[in-house]
This record gives sequence, structure tokens and C-alpha cells, in this order.
Amino acid sequence: MKSSLRVVAFLIAVLINHLAPAAEPSTREQKVRADRAKVEAEGFWIYNDMDKAYATARETGKPILVSMRCLPCEECVKLDDDLIENDPVVRPLLEKFVCVRVVGTNGLDLDTFQYDTDQSFAIFMLNADKTIYGRFGTRSHRTDWLGDVSIEGMAEALKASLALHSRYPSNQEQLAAKRGAALEFSSPEQYPSLNEKYTDRLNYEGDVVKSCIHCHQIGDARREFYWSRSEPIPEKLLFPYPHPKSIGLVLDPTKRATIKSVTEGTPAAASRLQPGDDLLSMNGQPLVSMADVQWVLHNLNSEPQEVELLLRRDGAITKSSLSLPSEWRRLDDPRWRVSSWGMSRMMTGGMRLQALTDEERAERGIVDGMALRASSVGKYGPHATAMKAGFLVDDIVVSYDGRTDLMREADLFAYANANRRPGDKVAVEILRGRDKKTLSMPIQK
Repeated sequence: MKSSLRVVAFLIAVLINHLAPAAEPSTREQKVRADRAKVEAEGFWIYNDMDKAYATARETGKPILVSMRCLPCEECVKLDDDLIENDPVVRPLLEKFVCVRVVGTNGLDLDTFQYDTDQSFAIFMLNADKTIYGRFGTRSHRTDWLGDVSIEGMAEALKASLALHSRYPSNQEQLAAKRGAALEFSSPEQYPSLNEKYTDRLNYEGDVVKSCIHCHQIGDARREFYWSRSEPIPEKLLFPYPHPKSIGLVLDPTKRATIKSVTEGTPAAASRLQPGDDLLSMNGQPLVSMADVQWVLHNLNSEPQEVELLLRRDGAITKSSLSLPSEWRRLDDPRWRVSSWGMSRMMTGGMRLQALTDEERAERGIVDGMALRASSVGKYGPHATAMKAGFLVDDIVVSYDGRTDLMREADLFAYANANRRPGDKVAVEILRGRDKKTLSMPIQK
């Protein structure tokens, strides 16, 4: 009951934070500057200064907590820092960390801070030597996020990270894989699509909002790096950070990594995982949150494989495994992601596609094969290419480049990525009312 009341209170606070009439400061520019002044005046959080955080952690022996939240992006304010730091359970835990607020990704150390750049809120817990204890922050829907994160879940992640810190460095080898391999560039502004517009720091002397590299721009820049060179985009960038529920693992957001339910007919069900199982580690990596589960999944390839599990079931710790089938990554649907708009520019000229429901298929007399409705058609810049090619909202795509088995927008993107390159043109067959038409779709950079 107490937990439910805290969730309700949290919901009310978030709604007030988002829906109440905005008080001064009102513009984004004013909000960013006011936030900096407030944080620096209060002195609890280090503001946008990782060097200071590392030095403080070395001096105090505390672990570091990095809260990544891009202030200019108002949609990113989901678990607001003020709500977190004033929670009676979380606040005492935060005081055991050196807390850092990062409000833009300019100059971000991508060798250390690798995370799902489509999500709205990310937290890292790490050592002063940059060994990562864990991540927190998960998202699987553009607006509905309460099934993925909670204050209770964050508290559990902090407790688990503090426990790992207390055993460090004896557990250093276990934690090694929590750092990823080096990316194409070591910081966001070095990517070709970003380096002419942005620098490695926010411009507080000018327009600070326009100087900010948003999280999702990192993922966009990585995909464009490959696509602009006429190379296929790596699969892990097309289907990044698979959500556990895509393989049948519905985790409890108020716990670290406890299975709430298992979906029938999924890899998790085939692996005989059960509700109530506490996932303690995957492939040897200790888990502090749902985000840690995603991290392990993200760094696996798409081949069939067995993932080693250590879990607690009915009070007993036991070894188990998770069997993943071929192309298991594609079980996830990235349509909710901000980055999917960039993919639509490349593959469908700015047209967004939504699979018809069974009822909609029946209404239109479509029995088999693909049936993707144009839910929107862009009107500006390169996103207007589909419109200029003659596509309209509510057109039903039934064939793309001769393929009639691409049942989701994500399947179409994956096919085009593997088989087409910028400059190609693809024949697209559509249904418009009772008429069938074939239009030509340019593939773009």
C-alpha cells in the first residue's frame, strides 16, 4: 500500500510539473540558465563538470552518479531531478555518491558513457577510475514510461551499485563488460553530421539551447556515418537496446531485475523463466536495473545463442540460461524511437508507416501479405520526398521493391538497409481507396 501511494504521489508530481502553467523563467533559454544557477547555488550536484566529479570521487572514496538529462529538450524531463533528490528513500542514497548533472552531450566521453540515446532519462553509477557499476533508465514508448522506470526501481539500483562499490576492486573483472567497445568517434561533436554545427561545450555566452547536442542526435549521427558512405547501418543501431519484453521478459520497474511476468510463445517462455525470478547476472555481469539487462542484450549479436543467467528463485540461487533464436533482435519494434524519423527520411522519404490491425485488414479485404498505412507524410525538406513522389496519408503500402512480406515499418527499414543505398529508387505498390498504384520512392542519405 505504501509503495502504491508513493507511485501515485510521484504521478501527481510529474503531472503538476508538466501540466501546470509555466512560471518564470518561461523560455527554454531562461530555464537552462536558471537551472544552472539553481544547481550551482545549492551545491549538491556538480554541474556539467566530469573532471571535478572524478577528482571529488578520488578524494572522498565515493562512487559517482551521473544524471543525464538534456534540459533544452522538454520531453526529456520524465524523472525530474527535483523529484528524485527530495524522495525520502532516494535522498540518503544520493548523499553516498558524488552527484553530477549532465545537461548536454557536447564533449561527452563516448568511450565511457554509452547508453540508449532515444530514451528520456539516463543515470550512470561508476567508480572514479571509470569502471561502471550500472545504468538506470529505460524507455519503450514515446509517452508511456511508467512501466519502465520508478523511484523505487532507482533506489534499488543505487543500493546495488553501492554494494558493488563496497566490494571494488575485487569484482573489477565482473564489471569490465559494462564498458562498451570504442565507438566510431570518442565524442558526439566529432561525427561528420554534427561537427560543423556544434562544439565540445555548451555556449553560455550565446544561445545555449541551440548549442546543445541532444541525446538522440548521437544515434542519428552514428547511423548517418555509415549510410552516408553507402555502407549498411549495423544491426545493433537499427534495433538498439532491445527491451526485455521483446523477448518475453516483463520486468518489475520497482525492482532491480525481477521478472513480473513471462509472455507465452517467446524466448523467455521457451527458456522456462518464471515470474518472481530475480535476475542477478547475465553473462557474468551483475545487474542493478532493467537498463543493465538492456545493456547486455544490446551488446549481443543477432545469432542464435545461450545467455548465461544467475538467478534467485524461491530463495535459492541457481544457474540458468536464456535461449535466443536467430534474428532475435528484430522481435523489438523501434517505431516509438525518435531515431526512427531519421530512418523514415532515408528509406521512405519521410513517410511513416503503421501496420494495419486485423480489424482494419478485414475492412479493406486484405487477407495476406504486408499492409502498412501511411500514418503521416512529411511536408518539409528531405522529409517531404514521399509527398513529392505522390504518396498521401492513408495510402496502404502492399509491396516495397517487390517484397510483400515486410509486415512492419521496422522490417521495411531493415530490408532497405541491407539491399539498397542512397540514390537508388524503389518501386512501391500502394492501395488508395479501391485503386492500386505503383509509385517510385527515392532512397536518400
